[in-house]
Amino acid sequence: MSYPKRTAALASAAALAGSAVLLAAPAAHADVVDVNYRCQTPIGVKSAVSPIDIKGVRSGGGYKITMSWQKGVSSSPVELGKGAMTPSATIRLGGADSGTLAVSGPANAAAIPANTPIKISDLSGTYTPRKTGKVTFTAATLTIKALGTTTTCAPTNSPKPSLTLDVTAAGGSSSGGQLPQTGPADSAVALGTLGGTVLLAGAAGALWLTRRGQTAARR
Repeated sequence: MSYPKRTAALASAAALAGSAVLLAAPAAHADVVDVNYRCQTPIGVKSAVSPIDIKGVRSGGGYKITMSWQKGVSSSPVELGKGAMTPSATIRLGGADSGTLAVSGPANAAAIPANTPIKISDLSGTYTPRKTGKVTFTAATLTIKALGTTTTCAPTNSPKPSLTLDVTAAGGSSSGGQLPQTGPADSAVALGTLGGTVLLAGAAGALWLTRRGQTAARR
């Protein structure tokens, strides 16, 4: 096979490989889940149901996980002034991973009137995959600290996961991180290099390499 034709063939193969990589990119599935919280407060037990939303955004080698409450939970018999209440929570991991992820957020930006549901600000934390596969994120314990007291709220309805991420552990991949050896070693190296070019530059990169090969053939 002539050099130009061989280069064009490698370009086509790399384009297909690039498409496969894009199709295999980490996927996410999120649901807003109703969580029935039972809160142990300094003045007794209170209950509240809040829809919980958990989102994951790729950040470096991990994910920024953000947990949002769509309704307030618990309440205070006295007004909580600006900055008087600090929330934090844990998210239970499942699927390919286990344990909990701690998330936290800022204190209340405005005063919270007495005997009204306490609106929790968005809480966030960083999750770094330890194993490759689908990992689920489920609302767990919520902790509210205010005026020297601590209120702990735990789900009582065994909520389902609010988020599922298809992740790859640091330093590894689901396919072993190697290109399939389908020909001579130099062809595999060329395919790997060209595959990276196609992903970064698209068809333009493949066209540039093809023209370069045609020029070399004329020489």
